[in-house]
Amino acid sequence: MDNQKIFTMADKLKKLKDEKKALENKVDALTAEIEQLDVQLSDAMTQAELDRFTRNGSTFYLKSRLYASAASGCKDEMIEAFKQNGYASMVKESVNANTLSSFIKEQQELTGKDVPEWLEGKVNTYEKVSIGIRKS
Repeated sequence: MDNQKIFTMADKLKKLKDEKKALENKVDALTAEIEQLDVQLSDAMTQAELDRFTRNGSTFYLKSRLYASAASGCKDEMIEAFKQNGYASMVKESVNANTLSSFIKEQQELTGKDVPEWLEGKVNTYEKVSIGIRKS
């Protein structure tokens, strides 16, 4: 393949990545605006004692969703409490994918082996080659 084709592909890749970044920034800005307006509208509906209304063919209604998480520093105690009270099936142990990848990479550098012996057959690895772009 000649250099001109490579340069053409590189230019197109950079343009697409720049366009994607611009769209992600736009999505972030829209998300922030939506969240702000959602709070304002729900507050206004609550003050007006409206639980729903219809406007231009759409029904707007108040909804509520509960979010729960472990108290700061109490994750292990919370998990143990679930197990001791008959809810062990709710507990899922996991290793973060990025943490696992970093650990394997570190082990490869230290030992020269793909995976520590004690993890052989228990972990799949692969490398993905891609193009990095940075401003000059």
